[in-house]
Amino acid sequence: MALDPDFVRDCPYGPRGLLIDDVLTVDREASLVQARLPTDGDLPITNTQRNHPERHPAHVSGGLMVHLTGVVGFVHAYYVLDLRHADGWIGYGVRIHDARFAALASLGEPMVLEGQATRVRQIRGQTFVRYRFVFTQNETVVYQGEQTAAWQQVSSAADEPAP
Repeated sequence: MALDPDFVRDCPYGPRGLLIDDVLTVDREASLVQARLPTDGDLPITNTQRNHPERHPAHVSGGLMVHLTGVVGFVHAYYVLDLRHADGWIGYGVRIHDARFAALASLGEPMVLEGQATRVRQIRGQTFVRYRFVFTQNETVVYQGEQTAAWQQVSSAADEPAP
């Protein structure tokens, strides 16, 4: 299933950096989102692995999974917090509290990427969100983590009225 074109246009990453192909769940009340990641061999970083079936099997790169936490954060900001990049909102990861790689995510079967806000605070015009992430493949947890992101609205000189 295709992603919502409005979401894709609003995301600060283009489709090659977004990597997900569907938003599966948006639960505003639970502050939870889920997205699907196809795991073909052409994923960034993953596609440069030198694999060996016993010592280094083909798998989704752990570094890429950390990037995907940001993608899930953008899904959450867009669909749950209503923060639009087009309106000047941008988010940055500010702290990885915990990151556990529980199993290798193999290539072929898609992964389900879940992100849930466990705390949302407004401080001086910024929105700070603590996220809990659980990434699964065939119901096996492959990654769990907690991170904090800061969302801020910035304006450019082009957005300001002329004098």
